[in-house]
Amino acid sequence: MISQIILAAGLVLVIEGLVYALAPSLVEQLLETLKGLPLDLRRKVGLIVVALGVGLVWVAQIIG
Repeated sequence: MISQIILAAGLVLVIEGLVYALAPSLVEQLLETLKGLPLDLRRKVGLIVVALGVGLVWVAQIIG
């Protein structure tokens, strides 16, 4: 179980690092766009992303 958590954290860091390495200006634009959104909408988007992540983890557990 702990190895899966470490693996997942490592994969998140790889993806995050690639985004910042390959498209730093896109990240800046995204942050500016998010800054302009109302707080409630940002919170809802965050909750949706968390729900999608939980769903993906659940599917991964079922598959493997």
